[in-house]
Formats: sequence, structure tokens, C-alpha cells
Amino acid sequence: MISKSDLESGLDNFTGSDNLYQHWTGPNVLYTDGVKYLAERAGAFWLLDKIATLQALPKIKREEFQVWRLKVDNKKAVLTCTDGGNGGPEIKLHSEKIDFTDFPLDEITLWFTGNTILLPREY
Repeated sequence: MISKSDLESGLDNFTGSDNLYQHWTGPNVLYTDGVKYLAERAGAFWLLDKIATLQALPKIKREEFQVWRLKVDNKKAVLTCTDGGNGGPEIKLHSEKIDFTDFPLDEITLWFTGNTILLPREY
């Protein structure tokens, strides 16, 4: 597992993406180079799986722009999806507790738009 500082430093290198990768759920979910780096280095393909499979929920599926936040505290986490606010207050679309994770960062934010999971700096 990569250290927190090494992961943060590596993620800082991603601005835009040259490649898109298809998630195993099918052509409706893609992810970028930065997200691939995150998943590989942090052992977080499970996070991509969560985002991809939760696209089946109607209130998430109909939202064109989604903000996904994973907040980790003492090996437990909360994964939340909002609409990003769109100029107003954010509307929570989904939230769930994760009883155990070894995810190395205290928090990560990913965006889902255009059927693609990306780091905000890759937009």
C-alpha cells in the first residue's frame, strides 16, 4: 500500500486524462488516468465499483453531475454523493457508512459526469 504523502504527490500530477478505461459494469461507466492511478495505488477499485453500481439508483442516475466524497476516520468511512450544488446548496443523493477501510487518505473527492469518474483536477 502506498503512503498517504506519496499518493497525494502522485495525484497532483494528473490534470486532464489521455485515456479512458471502461469499468467492468459496461460502457456506461468510464474512468480516467488519475482515477486508475488512485485505484491501483490505494487498492481502491472497490470505490469505483461503488460509484459505478450506484448509478443504477434512479435519483443518482438522473443527475448529470455528481460529487462523490469518501471521508475516512479511524479505519471507518462515509461515502456520500451530492449534486455538487449547481450554484445553490448541495443536495445529498446518497450516503453510506463503510465499516472498515484501509484507504490511505483522510478524504478524496471524485466527480462523475459524462459517464466518467474523474479527479476534479482532471476536468
